Amino acid sequence: MIMNNQTVISHFLLMGLPIPQEHQHLFYALFLSMYLTTVLGNLIIIILILLDSHLHTPMYFFLSNLSFSDLCFSSVTMPKLLQNMLSLDQSITYTCCLIQMNFTIIFGNIESFFIVVMAYDRYVAICFPLHYTTIISPKLCVSLVVLSWVLSTFNAMMHTLLMARLSFCEDNVISHFFCDISALLKLACSDTHINELMTFIMGGLVIVIPFLLIIVSYVQIVCSILKVSSTRVIYKVFSTCGSHLSVVSLFYGTIIGLYLCSSANDSTAKETAMAMMYTVVTPMLNPFIYSLRNRDIKEALIRVLYKKKISL
Repeated sequence: MIMNNQTVISHFLLMGLPIPQEHQHLFYALFLSMYLTTVLGNLIIIILILLDSHLHTPMYFFLSNLSFSDLCFSSVTMPKLLQNMLSLDQSITYTCCLIQMNFTIIFGNIESFFIVVMAYDRYVAICFPLHYTTIISPKLCVSLVVLSWVLSTFNAMMHTLLMARLSFCEDNVISHFFCDISALLKLACSDTHINELMTFIMGGLVIVIPFLLIIVSYVQIVCSILKVSSTRVIYKVFSTCGSHLSVVSLFYGTIIGLYLCSSANDSTAKETAMAMMYTVVTPMLNPFIYSLRNRDIKEALIRVLYKKKISL
């Protein structure tokens, strides 16, 4: 469609991943298995926490919300990627592209907020155990979850509205596997200064600050444990904190590198690989790192399966 001597884009082409054609089916099987693992792992966590009353505590309340956000985060991008890997039609409408970008930002922000909330929960539990139930009250738990959703939705809506005001001309090829905000900005033929500025500012607020808060909370946890605990407990805490921090570093490191430290010289393949880390790999790993390695979760799984066997 032509308007004011400019071509108005009605759809985009998602180029997907830079995979040779002869390896498409192999990678399709790999990504399908990763997505199914993500869905299954997070669903198990959510269902167990709902069914087992022993897990109705603040920590597992936050875990269930993290699992839900992981499930949604991966589902925003992976089905379209898998479809495009088997289809010759890689197009996505302008409207659907903005919707996908909007929900990617929402669940990416939710992931960030929930991880920092969980770190705060562990900080209070370990450093102030006698005051835990007073500080981490049910009202506070619900308030933190609602606030995370509100802030994430507001941030996503702001970026979506700013993107909607831009003009897209002849180039409609997105060198990515989903409608990423940075990839779309590269295609715009109008001034993107405000978009880039808000991406940098809001990125600092919802990514960098939570990351620093998580680091501080884990440092406080480690210092507290070193003062009073035995070698066995210290080893257990370091093992748990190390696992958590590895996923945190993977999630925040790739996002910070992609959105706040990227340059025009960064290769498309590098950016796509970094995005794959936080949209696909992290949601898949979180159930194993935070939950399925947990003794309470294992015991809850045994109880639920035992009750089901008895009922049969």
